[in-house]
Amino acid sequence: MPEGERQPPARALTVLAEGDVELQGRMPWSSNQTFLVTVTHDGVALPAVYKPHRGERPLWDFPEGLYLREAAAWVLSDALGWGVVPETIVRSDAPFGPGSLQRFVPADFEQHYFTLLEDDHQRWRDALRTIATFDLVANNADRKSGHCLLGEDGRIWGIDNGLCFHAEPKLRTVMWDFGGEPIPEPLLADLEQLAGAVPDALCGLLSEREVAMVGRRALAVVHDGVFPDPPDSHRAYPWPLV
Repeated sequence: MPEGERQPPARALTVLAEGDVELQGRMPWSSNQTFLVTVTHDGVALPAVYKPHRGERPLWDFPEGLYLREAAAWVLSDALGWGVVPETIVRSDAPFGPGSLQRFVPADFEQHYFTLLEDDHQRWRDALRTIATFDLVANNADRKSGHCLLGEDGRIWGIDNGLCFHAEPKLRTVMWDFGGEPIPEPLLADLEQLAGAVPDALCGLLSEREVAMVGRRALAVVHDGVFPDPPDSHRAYPWPLV
């Protein structure tokens, strides 16, 4: 099958987990070392983004191992059935050691949250609301505008999810435009189910407290039922914004 052709999620996960990983080059403008790779398995060549543990810069407010949080974000997205995070796994045998592998999303890279929000037909607003709701539960501390991609498949994807799942409130995002609006009922129903059955797969990726807080945040979002406004308790916007 041609390189880069969209794979069904289960097939993409198999390729990422079992394929041979070949480095193509370093991705530009990344604060941590991030590489474009090709993962080949059983005749399928899949472009992917590789974030090795050894390439992470130490942070004062997050423990090391951000690559595990990248994988946890996909687990959460998959459990909710929202499909907002590209398929992501952890590989211990990648070229520079343990790290995350995420399916590369071919996208219109001139588009990002701010341009999508301002679309004259408002066609992307529901998809952006879904990502904004996801970030409430994942406690995303770094949702920049450029972390929302308009894929060639016509879907909006949320990438760069390494700064998620802290047990303390850390939400930093550019997606405050929906503040005060009701969160769509189907999303709330999904979150209510999640709160009663937080995915076991998170336990190998996050601390016990962080896993528990996923369920607690989901319940809080269901209880509030509306998108929040920027809080005064901590810095609410990431930098840079895009």
